[in-house]
Amino acid sequence: MAPKSGSKKSSCCSGGIGGWFKFLAILLGVLAPVYYLLDQNLERFYIFKLDQLQDVSSRAIEKHGDDTQAIVKYIVDELAGQVSLTSFVNQDEEWVFNNAGGAMGAMYIIHASITEYLIIFGTAVGTEGHTGRHTADDYFHILTGTQTAYVPGSYAPEVYPPGSIHHLRRGTVKQYKMADSCFALEYARGWIPPMLFFGFADGLSSTLDVPTLWRTSWLTGKQMIGNLARGKF
Repeated sequence: MAPKSGSKKSSCCSGGIGGWFKFLAILLGVLAPVYYLLDQNLERFYIFKLDQLQDVSSRAIEKHGDDTQAIVKYIVDELAGQVSLTSFVNQDEEWVFNNAGGAMGAMYIIHASITEYLIIFGTAVGTEGHTGRHTADDYFHILTGTQTAYVPGSYAPEVYPPGSIHHLRRGTVKQYKMADSCFALEYARGWIPPMLFFGFADGLSSTLDVPTLWRTSWLTGKQMIGNLARGKF
C-alpha cells in the first residue's frame, strides 16, 4: 500500500509543477506581444524632445557659464514654464545621494515616469564607475565640468566637455569618470522601471544607507505614481 500512495503523491506533485509551467507559458505568450507592441510605440509616450533639452541646456550654459546652480534653475524654470510640461516638472529641488555601478554622486529628480526620467546628476568632488546596461537610451547633457568614458578595445577616452551630449544607447555599457566637479542634465527614454534595480543595487549590497534608499524610493515613487495618475505612462 505504501508504494502505491507514494506513486500517487509523486504524480500529483508532477501535475502541479506542470500546471505552473503551463500557466507561465500562457502568461508569457500573452505578455510578449503586448510588450512588443508597446516597445514599438514608445515614442507616443514621450513628452520631452531631444532637441528641446539640448537647446535649453546650451542657452543655460551660455548665459551662466560655470554657475551650476543658476544653470539648473534656468533649465527647470523654462521647462516648467511650458504649458504642456508644467504639471510634469518637479520644481522642488530635493537632492539625494545616488550610488550606482560603484560611482557616487547626487541627483535632483525633475521628472520620473514609466517611459522617461529627467534628472540633474553630478558631484562636486568627482567620481568613477560603471554606466550599467539599461533598457532605455540615456542622454547625458554636460552642464559644468568634463566627463570621460571608455569602452573595451579603445586606447583613448571619449571626452565630453560642457555643452556636449554623451549618448549611451540602450543595451550598451561603458566605464565613465567625472573628474573633480561635474554636473549634467540626464535624460533617459525607454523602459525606466528595470533601471531602478541598478540604481538601488549599491545601496542594498554595499553602502547599506537605509535613509538614502528610503528617500530615493519615496521621491521616485511619488513622481512615477503621480505622473501615472495624470495619464503620463
